[in-house]
Amino acid sequence: MQRKSFGRMNCPIARSLEHVGEWWSILILRDALHGLTRFDQFQKSLGIAPNMLARRLNALVDAGLLERRRYSERPPRDEYVLTARGRDFRPILVAMLAWGNKHFAPEGPSLLLVDAKTGAAVEPILVDRATGRPIKEPEYAFAPGPAASEGIRRRYASSDRPPVSTSRTRKRSAR
Repeated sequence: MQRKSFGRMNCPIARSLEHVGEWWSILILRDALHGLTRFDQFQKSLGIAPNMLARRLNALVDAGLLERRRYSERPPRDEYVLTARGRDFRPILVAMLAWGNKHFAPEGPSLLLVDAKTGAAVEPILVDRATGRPIKEPEYAFAPGPAASEGIRRRYASSDRPPVSTSRTRKRSAR
C-alpha cells in the first residue's frame, strides 16, 4: 500500500503532516530539541533500526527541519542540527506533552515542562500573541485564509462567524 502525499493539499495541517506526521520524525525532533545531534545518539535513545533512522533523518533534512553537518572526515560522519524551522517545532511538542500528560498518563506524568531557573512545573497554554488571551473553543475557530482553496472555504464556511480580518495573516505570512 502506497502512502498518500499531503504536500500538495491546500491545508497547512496536511502540509505539516507531510514532514512530521510519521511518529519517528516527531521523536527525532524531540531528541534534537533535547540536544542530541549524532546518529548513534538518536539510535540509542530511540531503539530504532539504522535504515529507518537514516530515512527519517534524510527526510527531516530534506524538509529543512534539520541540517546535516560533517564533523569527521575519516571516517565520514555527520551530525544533525536543528534549523530555525526545526526549532519552531518546539511549541508543538510542548502542546503534545501537555495533552499526553492530561489524557494518557493515568499513572501520572513521566515528563514535565519546568521553569529552567526555578525548576517549578509549568502548565503550558496556547495564547493569541496580539491579545494574550488563551485560545480555546468556542471563542476561537478555524476560518479560511487569503490563500484558501474552494474546498477549504466550503469546509470552514460559517454564516454565524464575523468576517475574517486578514491584515495580521498577511503580515505574519510576509515574515
